[in-house]
Amino acid sequence: MPIELLCRKLGMTQVFDDRGQCLQVTVLEAGPNTVVQKKTVEKEGYTALQLGFGERRRKTLSKGVLGHFDKAGVSARRHLAECRVTPEEAAAIEVGQDLTVSVFEAGQRVDVQASSKGRGMTGVVKRHNFAVKRRTHGTHEYFRHGGAIGAGAYPGKVIKGMGMPGRYGGEQVTTRNLRVVQVDPENNLLLVRGAVPGHNDALVRVRPAIAGRS
Repeated sequence: MPIELLCRKLGMTQVFDDRGQCLQVTVLEAGPNTVVQKKTVEKEGYTALQLGFGERRRKTLSKGVLGHFDKAGVSARRHLAECRVTPEEAAAIEVGQDLTVSVFEAGQRVDVQASSKGRGMTGVVKRHNFAVKRRTHGTHEYFRHGGAIGAGAYPGKVIKGMGMPGRYGGEQVTTRNLRVVQVDPENNLLLVRGAVPGHNDALVRVRPAIAGRS
């Protein structure tokens, strides 16, 4: 159970590798993540680290939440999330300790998780990639419609799973096996090849890739 970090998506850019190839990468501000709480099998029934990321003004938080941060001896954080770890990993980490981007290395494969961009109410062409009807003289005002949605005789109803217009985006998406191109510990930056779900400034969780892990 390797440690994952809370990151902030800064945007996309391009870099050149050692062979001169131009690579499209996503820049993530990876930490530092502060350990706010350690959960153990004896108390909570499982082992995990509660990580805090991003600064927040104290006056915007309730007294209970402020007491939680004060007990850990850390400043108020904007985001809190749990990271499952093994008891051995938890024993090596103390409350108040900062976890930096140094937990990753160049060439490593990672999984990233974030909420996709919310696009609101959309039609079937954008939501389900339906084909646009031919713009000929026989087609009238139905260029981007979905067409028939079921048979009238049998089964006489709309089949479950039929692609229909509706809310699109704003869902949790996990992109697997992205390669870490560069790690910048001085600026807390992590560059991964390819696109990462979410808008700029979105909260992203990065962990070592599950595929191929023993």
